[in-house]
Amino acid sequence: MEESGASTAFAQRRKFALPDVARTVQLKYVKLGYHYLLQHGMFLLLLPLCAAVAAEMGRLRHVSAAALWEMLQYNLVSVTLFSASLVFGITLYFITRPFPVYMVDFACYRAPKEDMCSNANFMRCSVAMGVFNEKSLEFQRKICERSGLGEETYLPPAVISDPPNPCMAEARREAERVMFGAIDELFEKTGLKPKDVGILIVNCSLFVPTPSLPAIIVNHYNMRGNIKSFNLGGMGCSAGVISIDLARHLLQVHKNTTALVVSMENITLNWYWGNDRSKLLSNCIFRMGGAAILLSNSRSMKVRSKYELVHSVRTHKGADDKAYSCVFQEEDCETNVGVSLSKDLMSIAGNALKANITTLGPLVLPLSEQILFFASVLVRKLGAAKVKPYIPNFKLAFEHFCIHAGGRAVLDEIQNNLKLADWHMEPSRMTLFRFGNTSSSSLWYELAYTEAKGRVNRGDRIWQIAFGSGFKCNSAVWRSLGSVSAKEPSNVWSSFIDSFPVKVPTFRSLS
Repeated sequence: MEESGASTAFAQRRKFALPDVARTVQLKYVKLGYHYLLQHGMFLLLLPLCAAVAAEMGRLRHVSAAALWEMLQYNLVSVTLFSASLVFGITLYFITRPFPVYMVDFACYRAPKEDMCSNANFMRCSVAMGVFNEKSLEFQRKICERSGLGEETYLPPAVISDPPNPCMAEARREAERVMFGAIDELFEKTGLKPKDVGILIVNCSLFVPTPSLPAIIVNHYNMRGNIKSFNLGGMGCSAGVISIDLARHLLQVHKNTTALVVSMENITLNWYWGNDRSKLLSNCIFRMGGAAILLSNSRSMKVRSKYELVHSVRTHKGADDKAYSCVFQEEDCETNVGVSLSKDLMSIAGNALKANITTLGPLVLPLSEQILFFASVLVRKLGAAKVKPYIPNFKLAFEHFCIHAGGRAVLDEIQNNLKLADWHMEPSRMTLFRFGNTSSSSLWYELAYTEAKGRVNRGDRIWQIAFGSGFKCNSAVWRSLGSVSAKEPSNVWSSFIDSFPVKVPTFRSLS
């Protein structure tokens, strides 16, 4: 009897569950139909108009056409004014339209094997340094176990050597290895010469030597004397997108110019040697890396280029005190300099992302998503505060996502907020696992991963999202100009891409 009652109850549950499933499927197809209707609405509306015009033209007799031609012959003033206006409009359009910005190619730095540092080796080095107390060492161990970093990330020799040797000479050596390694690879891939570069932009947040990093590059490659060079410092992990945006604006002014952007961070002189927990996190997740990107506004370069820059959107929340101070370089009580990360970082990053996508959304989202988004805003403004804000489906606007690999918690939060699938997050998570947080260059390791997997096809749209101190959230949108081969030997992932993706454990014991 008990089995009979249980089976009856189960049958009743199934009976009531089926309509819900059916209703869900129906809503799914209704939503798909809604998106299709709005995306192709203009075409569907023009079809009857085109049919009506074609029918009217078919009814037009030869006599009517001859009369129309005769009328135009005797209206010389009207025809002349119309022709002049047409020529003026076309000329004005071609003069005032912005120059397209093409990404010819990019390259990421791959450190040698001797710079590889596993999490266990990282902890051994931390113990050997003799500056961290037991609580600080235990805190670093917990971070390493849960960080999402793998066993093959890279640190500079000055940090992991025994004894450590953090000095200006070693910091310069690290910067030169990273910058020259990426730039050499880029010049080899593109075939361009250093003398061809008209604009040079280097971003490195915490290492600002004299002479500057751009000067080091100009000297090493013997670049031309009228090159326009810029050094961006203190702008955090989002400085890579800021550099791209700066290059875009400069390329609107200087015709037929090539811009070289170098994104990197320097660890040697920015290792924290104290016991303040808010500053120790950066030791555990930041790793050595860099990237070089070649941009051009010459239309003749389009055939040789991989991508075209469609949009760049920058959001700055520095007017808010909490946002301004959530990532802050300062001294601890023992005068050790480090970068403090506030507990409010996640909520501040979420607010910055919300502001950024509010600006970006109308530029990239299909009309169907924009209507739903603004309708939800309107309903909430009218007093229905209990209605949840509608999160646009950015998967309708982009095929690929490159989200700054700042840490596992950051990636989890963005995935939940944007409702992205694991497939979309794979480049970011694998970059964090294999290379760690390489600051502003992480976006390019992620794009390289997407290319190495053979996922980039002609016309695909890529969204790069980066966060940085200040507090800033910046976006860059690219469109692929052609399918990218998955078998580029120069790709930083090429020698081990077949072993990815891997399952990243939520906990990795170091004991």
